[in-house]
Amino acid sequence: MIEQILPAAAVVAEAFTDPAGLTLFPEEERLVANAVDKRRREFTTVRHCARRALRELGIAETPIVSGARGAPVWPAGVVGSMTHCEGYRAAVLGRATALATLGIDAEPHAPLPEGVLDAIALPAERTRTAALAAAHPTVCWDRLLFCAKESVYKAWFPLTGRWLDFAEADIVVDAGGTFVAHLLVPGPVLGGAPVTAFRGRFLVERGLVLTAIGIPAVTG
Repeated sequence: MIEQILPAAAVVAEAFTDPAGLTLFPEEERLVANAVDKRRREFTTVRHCARRALRELGIAETPIVSGARGAPVWPAGVVGSMTHCEGYRAAVLGRATALATLGIDAEPHAPLPEGVLDAIALPAERTRTAALAAAHPTVCWDRLLFCAKESVYKAWFPLTGRWLDFAEADIVVDAGGTFVAHLLVPGPVLGGAPVTAFRGRFLVERGLVLTAIGIPAVTG
């Protein structure tokens, strides 16, 4: 499903349930040794998705452990992103020769809990979200904004190794299915030029909100 909003160079593996019988590498097992069952199931399934994507890239299965700030550690030459929410798990990978970074997120298509929008959105974002909600009331635009911010961070961190606060990117959503995240802090440098914005796409389908960013690698 999420492949609809990703570049062709990205390889996708998804799951809508947690299949029985999935196993983890010992290095991964240690990360969820004390986790509750729900956390363990989503962790296991999303890594199963990631290994399916690795196989599609022609890369041997390998443990996918967590690095700085919990970001997944991919094999050399691979970029990727993972997401999971109720009823959905996905991993998206690509060759670093084709893609500089990937960032995906999935959320249930439901309004954010009370107070969350105020905590994560800039005043201008709240104004635009209200306008979108008035014009297109069937979409939970507050949840979509949150989802977009999560995908921005997942695309940002592998390029910078730095935290990006919710207030450090101003996201403009277009009802046609795209968004632009204008960075309010110095961005990464790609091809000798600083990145000032991330462009992404979104999809609302099957009770889910999905957002994705795929930045092409700079060659030459």
